[in-house]
This record gives sequence, C-alpha cells and structure tokens, in this order.
Amino acid sequence: MSRQSVWAPKVLSLIKGGNSTAAIAQIKVAPTVKDLQELRKLLTAAKLLKLHPNVDAASNDMIAELSAPRLHRAP
Repeated sequence: MSRQSVWAPKVLSLIKGGNSTAAIAQIKVAPTVKDLQELRKLLTAAKLLKLHPNVDAASNDMIAELSAPRLHRAP
C-alpha cells in the first residue's frame, strides 16, 4: 500500500509562485523518476513548460540521469 507522493504538487507551487531557482534545486534531488514524470504532467497541464524552459531542461536531464541503472537511489 503506497501513498501518493506530494512532491510534484509542492514543486509546481514553487514554479507558480515564481521561484524557479528553488524548483530546479528540488528537481535535482527528486526522489524518483515517477515523481519527475508526474511533475512534467502537471506542468504540461498548467502550460508552464513553455514559460520556464530552464525547468523543462532540468526535469528532462534528471529523468535521463535517474533512469540510468547506476544512479538509482536507495529507498
């Protein structure tokens, strides 16, 4: 029985509040690829990816890095 992660909505609120620097810092320490993908879905729905290309690039980079088998984080 897993709980829903609240990470993505919290990072989304940082971006909506105009603090993309803090959001990128959070993206760099994202817990899982699933959380990053959820964040990208929320950003796409809110049409914020085009407004924040640095957040878009950071999330894509971290998805690629966390997807590599040697970089998975311990639970």
